[in-house]
Amino acid sequence: MKPVFNEKKTMKMIQKIILTFPSEVSGDPIIYELIRRYDIKVNILKAEIQPGQIGTLLVELDADADRLEQAKEFFTSRGISINPVAGRISYDESRCIQCGNCASACFAGALRIAAPEWRLHFDPEKCIVCKLCLKSCPLHLFRIEFSPSIEI
Repeated sequence: MKPVFNEKKTMKMIQKIILTFPSEVSGDPIIYELIRRYDIKVNILKAEIQPGQIGTLLVELDADADRLEQAKEFFTSRGISINPVAGRISYDESRCIQCGNCASACFAGALRIAAPEWRLHFDPEKCIVCKLCLKSCPLHLFRIEFSPSIEI
């Protein structure tokens, strides 16, 4: 969770969470309702949801602390469990051949290769844990883990 202050000097928070939807609400327009009711910016990072089945959604929520708290109450009132995400990327730097496949796949800009040394650089603040580097690395050097911490 990253605190940021907006132009009104209220603290804005950016928080990644995993939402687990029970089957009875997995077909409902939950994210639409969240945006409409609480004016929260939602970035959907990964979704595995089918109507009538249990589903999961990895989202990044951007709003002030009060609105995030209201959103959490909204989720729990609908039976949706909330888990903060502690996502991280790691790779075996010693075996990296500096091919650049991962950097070209990383649309968030967390992985890059640049002159003059042409070595892979990783910026964890930009990483959205999308797993594209896992698929693009020919040597399978990347490991990304979503580890939900305690339920909120």
